[in-house]
Amino acid sequence: MRSGRKKTVIPLNADYFGVDTIGCPHGNSAIDTYCLADALSFLDATFDTIFCSGVLEHLETPQKAIEESYRVLNPGGYAIYTIPLFWHIHEEPRDFYRYTKYGIRYLFEKAGYEIIELKPLSGFWVTFGSELNYYFQPLGKGLIRYAIKALTAIINTIFLFLDIVDRRINPRFDKWTWMYLIIARK
Repeated sequence: MRSGRKKTVIPLNADYFGVDTIGCPHGNSAIDTYCLADALSFLDATFDTIFCSGVLEHLETPQKAIEESYRVLNPGGYAIYTIPLFWHIHEEPRDFYRYTKYGIRYLFEKAGYEIIELKPLSGFWVTFGSELNYYFQPLGKGLIRYAIKALTAIINTIFLFLDIVDRRINPRFDKWTWMYLIIARK
């Protein structure tokens, strides 16, 4: 069933400027500058779009980081974030928070953002299947790793199908997402 909602179109920009902290566990090939998310080293109104995926749960002061993103965003610019609700502990010991859609809305509106879209990226089945796959991964040593890879592919296929069906019939679909997408405008 399609809604009559108008889709948000955000202009794409070919320029990318990567920011992370010193010692981040993801490598530094896409990092242009090192600084903290709650103390960005940029002038006010520097960027047209900010993209931040799976970061807020690792910050001691997420509200300050969102306020900083607002500060460095040009008027009319967009902030695009993905923020987890259900996920296992990861990147220990720097894993502090999980967020409901109500908490996300509160944090962004408090910083001054206008919420354009806030939606779940999965339901129960994809969330459960993803966690199940992460649970199995360390067990995949030696030849068993091929069985684990096959099992992962089967779980992904079946649980994605179940998620699609569930999205259409279950009014509580969004209560089990592993992650939210938020698009906000300054």
